[in-house]
Amino acid sequence: MPRPMGRGGVPEKSKDFFGSIKRLFNSLNRWRYLLIISLMLAMVSAILALIAPNKLSELTDTITLGIQPNISEKIITDIMKDENISELDKQKLNELIEYAKNEEGLDTNVLLGKLDELPESIYNIIKPEIDMARIKSIAFLLATLYIISAIFNYTQSILMTITSNNFAKKLRTSISIKINKLPLKYFDTHETGDVLSRITNDIDTVAQNMNHSLASLVTSVTLFLGSILMMFVTNWIMALTAIFSSLIGFAFMTLILGKSQKYFTARQIELGNLNGYIEEIYSGHNVVKAYNGDKEANEEFDNLNEKLYECNRKSQFLSGIMQPIMMFVGNFGYVAVCVVGALLTMNNIISFGVIVAFIIYVRMFTNPLSQIAQAMTSLQSTAAASERVFNFLDEVEMKDERALTKKIDKDKITGDIEFKHVKFGYDEDRTIIKDFSVKVKPGEKIAIVGPTGAGKTTMVNLLMKFYDINSGEILIDGIPTKDLTRENVHDLFVMVLQDTWLFEGTIRENLKFNKKDVTDDDIKQACKTVGIDHFIKTLPGGLDAKVGDNESISQGQKQLLTIARGMIKDAPFLILDEATSNVDTRTEELVQKAMDKLTKGKTSFIIAHRLSTIKNADLILVMKDGNIIEQGNHDELLNKKGFYAELYNSQFDTIGE
Repeated sequence: MPRPMGRGGVPEKSKDFFGSIKRLFNSLNRWRYLLIISLMLAMVSAILALIAPNKLSELTDTITLGIQPNISEKIITDIMKDENISELDKQKLNELIEYAKNEEGLDTNVLLGKLDELPESIYNIIKPEIDMARIKSIAFLLATLYIISAIFNYTQSILMTITSNNFAKKLRTSISIKINKLPLKYFDTHETGDVLSRITNDIDTVAQNMNHSLASLVTSVTLFLGSILMMFVTNWIMALTAIFSSLIGFAFMTLILGKSQKYFTARQIELGNLNGYIEEIYSGHNVVKAYNGDKEANEEFDNLNEKLYECNRKSQFLSGIMQPIMMFVGNFGYVAVCVVGALLTMNNIISFGVIVAFIIYVRMFTNPLSQIAQAMTSLQSTAAASERVFNFLDEVEMKDERALTKKIDKDKITGDIEFKHVKFGYDEDRTIIKDFSVKVKPGEKIAIVGPTGAGKTTMVNLLMKFYDINSGEILIDGIPTKDLTRENVHDLFVMVLQDTWLFEGTIRENLKFNKKDVTDDDIKQACKTVGIDHFIKTLPGGLDAKVGDNESISQGQKQLLTIARGMIKDAPFLILDEATSNVDTRTEELVQKAMDKLTKGKTSFIIAHRLSTIKNADLILVMKDGNIIEQGNHDELLNKKGFYAELYNSQFDTIGE
């Protein structure tokens, strides 16, 4: 069983990262002030968070000093000179001082016990005393810093959400306008899913990543650089210790990320292969069953599933150890800071509060690195998504027709159509219609037949001005279509296509699509004329019944509804493009009768492979290789015993075989 092509694919990367990001920011010009304010608030919030650890260090030192006895050299000297203090009390004070100097094995309880043994005269001088006024001042300042930082962060989040959502709305509006300006050629050469993906997935990617990544990137860079600066300002030895210990862990993590990237890429490919295979097998499930292909299908599924399992196992294992590594990096930095800080504190180089500050700075240094990496990855996908959106918006549009002033009133139209030496090709190197000329009288029913690729549908597309002809002219009531706007041309035609289309809504909304002032009586009369009124009455709600382009109603019923829609539009020209090709013989008879009523009084163009459906046409044009090789009515063409007769008789030869 053939292996399907993968549908998941590798995440697309931007072809021009900096160019795409530059254009993205230029497109944000309308909201540039909101964006600048948001990013500045994010930066200020990070700066306030950087100031806080030093104040916390100061608070820690104030509390530490406040719980220790005040045994400075000056106070001790003054006490020893005081004659009112006995020698015994001075001796106890000396013991306290000697014990306090013995930092190894110092027991706070013993120290406080010796302090309590001192006489009140000495105790009142050297007793521990916390500077509550200073502590309150520092605590209030810290609370203010954290509160303001939180407010700024919250405000920038709101502003960034407003900016990203408004920008996404603008992009969707731009794409919606662009779709109506693009020529049919674009949609013929691009998959519908690709266009939908640009409107939904790509715009959502841009909006979400903008909302989360830009502010996160600014905050992370500010914290990263600011923490380095603050660490060196506080103590360069501790700064080097914190940076060196963290970089060891990050070097190890970078090595693992480099190894794991290929497994993430392979996982996306194998996931696409498996999804594509499942879709293929289930869409052709009846064929698999009929040919007893269950075993082979299961074996291929197991093979693809095993490959995906291996890629998942390896990629998830490597991604799963990222968090423990990050924890290790942080903890290793804490340990290094504490060890080196303890040594420096013992040598009276730094205070205990500096160690507390550095523990916070280590976290501020390590966390932003991973956030910066994530933000850059998000920006890469944002650039790729925005590039796809901008490429769509840059597509060549249909010619501007605002200068065209001629207009045909469909209520006053005569109904003449003439093709004069029309030439056309979808590509410059391949001409489809080589020299097409025909004159159609008002009210005539024109059938266009021929083998696949003869140019039948192409002629209809040119008539509807979906494409511009290379040379020649198409005239409606003597006026070239190139002098008429597309809207005017489209207003003159009713089209019933091979592929029926109903949108999600009620039957009433579908039947009077884009036409105002249509009464229920008009709708009911059209439904009765085409023979669909009984079916509508059986639906819950009648004309208010919800329908859509799904399998809730049959193909024939859909086709009858589209014919009724065309009847309600009531335009002077009618195009039927393979309108009965997707229905059974019984339904074809119903559809044919409905189409005969629809064509009454209209100049009609009918494209059909089933030649039995166009016997009553006034003129049959037989096309081959872009030219008319025969024309006449049914009987005349059969009597010629030419290409048409060969096509017509081949239907019965096939049936006979």
